[in-house]
Amino acid sequence: MRVRQVRRGRLVLDVRDEGPVDGETMLLLHGFPQDGSCWGAVVPALHAEGLRTLAPDQRGYSPGARPPRRGAYRLEWLVDDALAVLDAAGVEQAHVVGHDWGGGVAWAAAALHPERVASLTAVSTPHPRALARAMANPGQALRTSYVGLFQLPRLPEALLERRLVTLLTGSGLPAASAEHYAGRMREPGALRAALNWYRALPLTRLRPPGDVAVPTTYLWGSADPALRRGAARRTGDHVGAAYRFVELTAGHWLPETEPDEVAGAILDQVAAAAGQGPG
Repeated sequence: MRVRQVRRGRLVLDVRDEGPVDGETMLLLHGFPQDGSCWGAVVPALHAEGLRTLAPDQRGYSPGARPPRRGAYRLEWLVDDALAVLDAAGVEQAHVVGHDWGGGVAWAAAALHPERVASLTAVSTPHPRALARAMANPGQALRTSYVGLFQLPRLPEALLERRLVTLLTGSGLPAASAEHYAGRMREPGALRAALNWYRALPLTRLRPPGDVAVPTTYLWGSADPALRRGAARRTGDHVGAAYRFVELTAGHWLPETEPDEVAGAILDQVAAAAGQGPG
């Protein structure tokens, strides 16, 4: 059975369910300000290997799932949304892939619900505790200072409404993708909802998620403007299972700019996890 929408109380998440319905399942989680289409150039290689892909437009990005209050975007609710997508598809365990904020959800899901995660591929996003340690470096703190700006009411919306395309292309995102995501952010309530992921950080009960014990690949671009090498280097310290670090000469937007490398890393992780057997 294909899953097109998932209901979470009054919220409705849109899902791209593609590939062989009886294949092993990949749960693909996007970041800010993307949507599930960010994986569009990655999934053909996964489907060719017999894998099913579930790529939701996450809470705040689906038009039917944009509650206005920041408390609705706590990380624990975002993890529950991801698991609800698996439940709706009848999938007990999936290979989880996350980019940017989706990587944060993926790390938390692997830490809290390892029985649901066959393997983890984190794209760009280091383990949250590695990033927290790296924040002691002024260079890393400066590069992520926008997180503090996003805590303010209304001002971030006013700035991004005018400059989002310029900021995205300036950070290395291809123009067509930047225009698409900016168009989605112009939908009613969308930009506020996306920013509420950041504004909910002080409210989350996960501070930050703990170490993971599932097979993990971390894919990082050495030219990422927001995430420096320190956090990337420390991420393996928080994985208590088979771990692989893949460094690319690329920036932040790896699903859009390096889809072949992302797909290859995912397929290698799936194959490695299968070779290890259960547990």
